[in-house]
Amino acid sequence: MKKFIIEENEAGQRFDKYLAKLLKEAPKSFFYKMLRKKNITLNGKKATGNEKLLKGDTIKLFLSDETFDKFAGSTQIARDYCELDIIYEDADIIIINKPAGMLSQPADDGESSLVEYLIGYLLKKGELTEEQLKTFKPSVCNRLDRNTSGMVCAGKSLAGLQFLSGIFHDRTLHKYYLCLVKGKLDKPAHIKGYLHKDKKTNKVTVSKQEFPDSLPIETAYRPLGSNGKMTLLEVELITGRTHQIRAHLAGTGHPLLGDTKYGDNEFNKQYTRHGVKHQLLHAYRLVIPETDQAFVAPVPELFFKIINEEHLQEAYHENLERSMGLRKNDHHSGADRNTHK
Repeated sequence: MKKFIIEENEAGQRFDKYLAKLLKEAPKSFFYKMLRKKNITLNGKKATGNEKLLKGDTIKLFLSDETFDKFAGSTQIARDYCELDIIYEDADIIIINKPAGMLSQPADDGESSLVEYLIGYLLKKGELTEEQLKTFKPSVCNRLDRNTSGMVCAGKSLAGLQFLSGIFHDRTLHKYYLCLVKGKLDKPAHIKGYLHKDKKTNKVTVSKQEFPDSLPIETAYRPLGSNGKMTLLEVELITGRTHQIRAHLAGTGHPLLGDTKYGDNEFNKQYTRHGVKHQLLHAYRLVIPETDQAFVAPVPELFFKIINEEHLQEAYHENLERSMGLRKNDHHSGADRNTHK
């Protein structure tokens, strides 16, 4: 006999959904047969499987070790470890400053992503156990392209995942990015269009007119400063589609510096000697109006280096001061790296 006590991260789900996680190799018919025979009980009583689990509920499985091991499976949840740049963390959520080059979510090739690093971090910290991983998996709630840096939100608990999923779905979380684009822009704009993704090429097409299988997009931007050759932009992502900022701005004639998929090759070549091999796009600011919370992550070293060399550092610092209360000349000191009001 095996006994399980429902914890907070497992409460609120249907009993049969919990069993499907616990015994992931078993067919559903097996669960219902065992429930009918009372070989699986809930709080010592016969159950149907559609009950909503509550914290503290007791589940007993009157199964042989051989049967349990067979249906539980032996596949270990993938995890890895690296030092994470944490912008904010509490009991339920964590906001991580993802570096360019790191995947947000697992890919088919098995390369470690932020999800695996998050699990490794929580296991090492002792906030997650192997036993808990059988029925609950912490995960990220927003995704950045591999070569886009900046803040990714993740749920450490079920409550955290539900909260973050809700504000992303309802668009009550405001997401702001910094990027360097070709050309001079001197006025704010709110641009709209339609985006279509080609799954074979993983490339999107943006049009002002709606076309089959396209999705509406909205992007707002505010120029922070320009040297005539390029402009430092703050971009608000109103809808969150694949490659939206990169493709939408390229469609206006102002592609992102370093973007090899949607950018200007000749423009990019001027900066390869500086080490620019990917788009300089950084998710730097998150605002949650309903809770009066705001978070910021300064741009990476390479991004800041180009800002300096193009004499746009004053515009960059002034924007951070105005928007987030950061001090000038404190870019990498660690002071006031995030604000949480």
